[in-house]
Amino acid sequence: MSQIATCPTCGSKSKIKEKDGTLTYEALQDDEVILKVGQLKKAMQKFKEKAEALEQELASIKSKNNQ
Repeated sequence: MSQIATCPTCGSKSKIKEKDGTLTYEALQDDEVILKVGQLKKAMQKFKEKAEALEQELASIKSKNNQ
C-alpha cells in the first residue's frame, strides 16, 4: 500500500515516492481516495470476520474445558 503524507508545499494529501534519496509528493485524486477507502473497508471487514471466528473458537474451547 502507498505511503500517504501531507505535502509540505500545498498541504494536500499525497502519495510519497522515494527515488535516489529524494522524496516526491503526488497529490491524490478523489477517485484514488475512494479506491483506497474501499480497499481499507474490505481489509477491515476480513479482519473483523477472522476476529469473530477466533472469538467463537475460543469460547467453544473454554466451554469444553469448563465441563
